[in-house]
Amino acid sequence: MADKQTYDHLIKALEEKYKAIDQDTDDHLLGLLYSKPITYWDYIQTDALLNLQIQRTTLPDEMVFIAYHQINELIFKMILWEISQVSEKENLDVEFFESKIMRISRYFDMLTTSFNIMREGMEVEQYMKFRYTLTPASGFQSAQYRLIEFASTELINLIDYRFRKDIDRNTPLTHAFEHLYWQAAGKDHKTGKKSTLLVNFEARYKTDFLSFMETYNTKNLWTRFKELPKADQEDKDLVKAMRHYDYTVNVTWVMAHYNAAKHYIESGIGDGEATGGSDWKKYMHPKYQRRIFFPDLWSEKELENWGQNV
Repeated sequence: MADKQTYDHLIKALEEKYKAIDQDTDDHLLGLLYSKPITYWDYIQTDALLNLQIQRTTLPDEMVFIAYHQINELIFKMILWEISQVSEKENLDVEFFESKIMRISRYFDMLTTSFNIMREGMEVEQYMKFRYTLTPASGFQSAQYRLIEFASTELINLIDYRFRKDIDRNTPLTHAFEHLYWQAAGKDHKTGKKSTLLVNFEARYKTDFLSFMETYNTKNLWTRFKELPKADQEDKDLVKAMRHYDYTVNVTWVMAHYNAAKHYIESGIGDGEATGGSDWKKYMHPKYQRRIFFPDLWSEKELENWGQNV
């Protein structure tokens, strides 16, 4: 006769777990007697998720636009989750670093190819109607995307090219913030007055941004890479992964976004302006701001031609 199965080892492990957090094991075990089994829809919160798409118009393709951007924000959250693991890793090594960079890159690869959903998945006529109900909102106001930038590179690499020579690590973050590359897209280039788009964005997120900038000032991906031993910094697979991520985010993905926007904004229907009123071409096209996360990993010629041949 087979020995009766016992759960003594599991009970002991549970006791150790709860003792470590000053909890009563009996209370937790009793709780299991009354808990409901988990279901897919409860775990994923399907009902809540599917009720977040609220249209402002009766035009069917607006649903595509809303759901697509919400999916983007979920993917941005996953990207930040991966970056944070690199930033917080105590004994960072090449294998761990490379694996996380490639995960992040795959997310952006997916985002890049998904722009066909935006470009081909909505009727121009419908978009050019419902877009006016979005004013003065804009995808420019994606806070998570700004956090990804702050967490990827040193702040100087996100400063408007015109002001980089006057800003360094000793510059107050509040001053540096006013000279980030994307500030120009929300300001009148003659008067410097901020648009409603930018005013609203800063009112909601500026405090959070400044705190995040300070936190990641010393543990962004580029800084952490430079902390690795010299031999690790020259690891071919890691360098390849870093370059792929940099180019994907700052050229390939940006251009996919740019071309999707161009498809609609320059369709001949409407006023040819972005919903938030930004100078969208100079803000989006990589050849103007030349956003580069890891500049030392590129040759002088590559840096000089950044975003020129796309």
